[in-house]
Amino acid sequence: MSKHLTETKAFESEEIKRDTIKQVLRLTNTALEERGYNAVNQLAGYLISNDPAYISSHNNARSVIQSVDRADIIEELVRFYLENKCEEE
Repeated sequence: MSKHLTETKAFESEEIKRDTIKQVLRLTNTALEERGYNAVNQLAGYLISNDPAYISSHNNARSVIQSVDRADIIEELVRFYLENKCEEE
């Protein structure tokens, strides 16, 4: 048995949280687009107001997005924007 199969790998909780948020946003985006909504507008409305009515229940998107703290979603969006914006300049 090779050594790398028996070694313990530590996963960063921050990395897992970020991946979860990305998956939630992808699922929500897809569900909103499938229903003909402008996903950016709907997500912004939800994040600003905390009103789940902005998110369609299609494909369980409303429940899924509510499973993640809004502040964590906003933080991830700002991080992603700043990291990618800085790369462009």
